[in-house]
Amino acid sequence: MKVTYDRETDILQLVFTSAPVEESDEDKPGVIIDYDRDGNVVGMEVLDASKRIEDPQAVCLEIA
Repeated sequence: MKVTYDRETDILQLVFTSAPVEESDEDKPGVIIDYDRDGNVVGMEVLDASKRIEDPQAVCLEIA
């Protein structure tokens, strides 16, 4: 998984797999989900991330 935050565009991007994006849907305003050709989620973008996420520059990974 890859997490990228672009301060200039204020977009937080999460990429779950390297599969090519076939389709993208903005399910909720400002949240775009990317799908591969089989309908699997490959990533997502959060637009205006600084307004939607407490600290888009902080990442905490927890393994249970």
